[in-house]
Amino acid sequence: MNHFYSAVPLMLALAASSLFVGQAAAQNPTHAVTPTITEYDVDPAWPQRPETISGAGWVSGLAVDDKDQVWFFRKGPDPVQVYSASGEFVRSWGKDRFLNPHQLRIGPDGNIWVADFGLHVVQKFTPEGELLQTLGVRGEKGDDELHFNMPTDMVITPKGDIFVTDGYGNRRIVHFDKDGQFVKAWGSYGTEPGKFVLPHAIQLDSKGLLYVADRNSARIQIFTQEGELVDQWSNLIMPWGISINKKDEIWVCGSSPHWWVRDGKAPEYKDQLFMRFNTDGRVQQVWSIPLGDIGENKDKPDVSRLKPGEAVGVHCIAQDSQGNLYVGDIYGERAQKFVPVTQRAPAKSK
Repeated sequence: MNHFYSAVPLMLALAASSLFVGQAAAQNPTHAVTPTITEYDVDPAWPQRPETISGAGWVSGLAVDDKDQVWFFRKGPDPVQVYSASGEFVRSWGKDRFLNPHQLRIGPDGNIWVADFGLHVVQKFTPEGELLQTLGVRGEKGDDELHFNMPTDMVITPKGDIFVTDGYGNRRIVHFDKDGQFVKAWGSYGTEPGKFVLPHAIQLDSKGLLYVADRNSARIQIFTQEGELVDQWSNLIMPWGISINKKDEIWVCGSSPHWWVRDGKAPEYKDQLFMRFNTDGRVQQVWSIPLGDIGENKDKPDVSRLKPGEAVGVHCIAQDSQGNLYVGDIYGERAQKFVPVTQRAPAKSK
């Protein structure tokens, strides 16, 4: 028997099969021709900081105003810095006014609110830096109606009420009216629902519900303005920073969940993670960026090692009207802009 001629039908069948597979692959590639994923690319040229303005210090607070100007609050010689969405410098103020800047928010009237956990105060300023109001007693800590113990954040309602996460020391939420008069407080240390391990950040949705990032317990707790617990989202992210835009898109930054203290150590970060939720707690989007290298001592970071798009300690996050994300980094000592990407040019053949 001639084995060559008996193999011909098999060879023809394999060739036809390969041709069919090739045609099918061309019609149905393994990648999505129309992208189903939004990626984020860092803008390495943002911001364009003048030589006269310091780039030193944690960027622990960050917010975007109605002009898409980006405000951030840093622990350095020039604490409040403002840039346009394109990166142009707008203004800076606050030199020698703060001890441990932690968070910055913009009220409905456009005024600027900051929390300083070193001075135990929450303060309201005009956009130009004129002090308008102080809550707490500067340099004094306590747990009564007049004092805070290392407050971390604040949110202002459309009516002007102020809710403060009184944070590192007291583990409570404090409510003031628009004139700064104490209304009530709730919360204490604990892992039970409605208690806090560390209330680190707070935001408000369009229905008036309060979202509290209870950082060290890896959960977000939701309350009415009367202090009634509505829901909690657990085991999703270690929530360091939280922001909510006009569409009620909830962006949270931090790291994937872990025990805050394990084997006698407290590893603050194992990765750098962003998550977007809707108000029902459903995860809408997840994005991560590389954890950078700043050397052995995070308190004296060698930030020259960092590449654009890396971070070590994402602490605050905000979104502008175009969908750009801005992220403040404490140990990396910088704010970065991440631009959404849904289309890319085809790769050039070599």
